[in-house]
Amino acid sequence: MVAIPKPPHPELRRMRADDLDRVAEIEAAAYEFPWSRAIFADCLRAGYECIVLVGEAGIVGYGVLSSGAGESHVLNVCVAPAAQSHGYGRRILGRLMDLARWHRSERIYLEVRPSNPHAIALYESVGFNEFGRRPNYYPAKRGREDALVMAMELLPSEPPAG
Repeated sequence: MVAIPKPPHPELRRMRADDLDRVAEIEAAAYEFPWSRAIFADCLRAGYECIVLVGEAGIVGYGVLSSGAGESHVLNVCVAPAAQSHGYGRRILGRLMDLARWHRSERIYLEVRPSNPHAIALYESVGFNEFGRRPNYYPAKRGREDALVMAMELLPSEPPAG
């Protein structure tokens, strides 16, 4: 019997300046109205928690979180279209939530397009709840699209058993 090795599990790490071209490339492939490379560079400069998920072929996803005054805000979570449906978005979001707890945030917020049911389902599955709308928040093909505002209370992580 021949064992077929599994490809290495993608690793999460901090985003670096030399990641910005690939991050902007994924963003442009995933969204009709993407963030620019300069926005990601500004997030790094501002000291936001910027992470990337790196697989065998390079970066496959990323996330950006801002924290302050007891709150955190998920600003961006994205997985390259060709790498979606493997749980990578959930891993990135989980790390952002852990980082929010590390910053001692009591609550975490995000906005999401109502036209993005996969993202909404992911956020709801980890405990986010819709609590409002921001009218005309996002650019859209025909003008503007509202944002659903979602939030979750962050409870301290449970200490390991045993």
